[in-house]
Amino acid sequence: MKTFNRGLCLLAMSVCLANPVFAENTGKTPPKNEAAMAKALEMAMTPGEGQKRLAPMVGTFDVKIRTWVTPSSAPVESTASMVSTWVLDGRYVQSMLVGQVGAVPFSGIGYIGYDNTAKMYQTAWMDNGSTGMIWYTGNFDASGKAATMKATILNPLTTRPSPVELRLSMAPNGDHVTELWGLGHGTRLTRLMELRYTKIKP
Repeated sequence: MKTFNRGLCLLAMSVCLANPVFAENTGKTPPKNEAAMAKALEMAMTPGEGQKRLAPMVGTFDVKIRTWVTPSSAPVESTASMVSTWVLDGRYVQSMLVGQVGAVPFSGIGYIGYDNTAKMYQTAWMDNGSTGMIWYTGNFDASGKAATMKATILNPLTTRPSPVELRLSMAPNGDHVTELWGLGHGTRLTRLMELRYTKIKP
């Protein structure tokens, strides 16, 4: 079975590496021998240090939410709960959030993982506040305690591309804070939402 699976993976890798688009996007010459291909594939698909950095984010959390309608206004405070688990054999963290923003029910689903090949973190987020999925990419800083993830969304009022940032800070015990920054009503990024996660169960 292991031989079969390895052969299947090598076949898939061969197809990818033979694709001119792959070579163009990576800027690298694809490996030509089976051993090199197998090593590249194993590196790409095997969870490692990048994934281990996300381990503190797994668990059950109480969440305090603050939302700013305008930068100068007092934030609207709300609460939620979130359950985050490993999925796909430790490759991604799935987060399920349920709560409210103001008096309106709010729920969302997020995934975060580390791309071994691109050497960056990727986050996908969707919630009942929109019909679009947001795809963030970024990395932790040298301390390993903070990360900035960037994305571009279409402004629903103008339908023009608009930058957003997800800023994450994390404590060793898994407590963490995420801040959503966007243009809001101006031309500079301002804080739109803050979520403080307190771990209550590993």
